[in-house]
Amino acid sequence: QAQAGWLQHDFGHLSVFSKSRWNHWVHKFVIGHLKGAPASWWNHLHFQHHAKPNCFRKDPDVNMHPLFFALGKTLSVELGVQKKKYMPYNHQHKYFFIIGPPALVPLYFQWYIFYFVIQRKQWVDLAWMLTFYIRFCLTYLPLLGLKGILGLHLLVRFIESNWFVWITQMNHIPMHIDYDKNVDWFSTQLQATCNVHQSLFNDWFSGHLNFQIEHHLFPTMPRHNYWK
Repeated sequence: QAQAGWLQHDFGHLSVFSKSRWNHWVHKFVIGHLKGAPASWWNHLHFQHHAKPNCFRKDPDVNMHPLFFALGKTLSVELGVQKKKYMPYNHQHKYFFIIGPPALVPLYFQWYIFYFVIQRKQWVDLAWMLTFYIRFCLTYLPLLGLKGILGLHLLVRFIESNWFVWITQMNHIPMHIDYDKNVDWFSTQLQATCNVHQSLFNDWFSGHLNFQIEHHLFPTMPRHNYWK
């Protein structure tokens, strides 16, 4: 599931085929049939992230501030001055492990994607999603029973969530996070991204998103060329 996530990311950025429509078609298949999620939902969130990375209220990936985490030096100080007490921020390095990585996919994404497609009437995406769940049930229901496949699905999403969150946050959260200052696009990308060392394992494990700087500057570049 995690590797299918990196693969759909490639198609979503139009970085596999030379023709955009081919990327869009296969993107729907990979994220819909292999992962059970809607392509329109991913595009809606991820394109906002790339336009304004780490800009509070404009980048969906940092919208957890301030309810769960105080992100960035500027926003944290702002809350402190205003004496806003949402969560015990001095302990967030401890509770991040039990709130962030384990919960995002199985508790939030899992229900929100259905709300998204129904609210926006994305019926093609819903059809692709249903093929994932039908295939999943046909494969595992005879072997595990109803409780078994529910447990398996939750376990897979739990493990995937930890994998996904650590990869996507390690190359953004350490960087500058603030309100949008209308800085030029190039500087905005560099202020919000950092890289992680290259190795065969890191490249595979992160879907080449250890080259986050290059990815944000050249989002349509095929991932295996980032190192160049």
